[in-house]
Amino acid sequence: MRSLANCITAIRILCSIALLFFPAFSLAFCVLYITAGVSDMVDGWVARRTLTTSELGAKLDTIADIVFVVVCLAKLLPVLNIPVWLWVWIGVIALIKIINVISGFIVQKRFVSVHSTMNKVTGLLLFVFPLTISFIDLKYSAVVVCIFATFAAIQEGHLIRTKTTNKQ
Repeated sequence: MRSLANCITAIRILCSIALLFFPAFSLAFCVLYITAGVSDMVDGWVARRTLTTSELGAKLDTIADIVFVVVCLAKLLPVLNIPVWLWVWIGVIALIKIINVISGFIVQKRFVSVHSTMNKVTGLLLFVFPLTISFIDLKYSAVVVCIFATFAAIQEGHLIRTKTTNKQ
């Protein structure tokens, strides 16, 4: 039981890599995408419920998140028509997040990962976003995601700089 949560996280890594071999928005892509996303939602819950949280599990989760995001970006960005204003907004959010990483390292002498409610809501919205493209215009759904992501990034910076990163 000790490694169940880590096995679930490993499923996310495997599904993410498998996404590379299927066309974006194909049935296989969507099944793997949803499986990876659900594993992200379940692994931490399983670890907490079974009292098996660990530093290794947290690091593995971060690696799985990075692999999933990078693969999704590589598969989805080429097929999406993203307007310039949206690229600028995404760039601003990315800049805030980079500043947060740097300031977290300066303030707390370590790399800080904030699992705030707003970051979780943003993650859920980002996860659902590609699944809605076929019936909601990208520019409308992207505005909603970017509003939440901007607020979450600003809140994350505040939590890092006030050393209250354990708040949910």
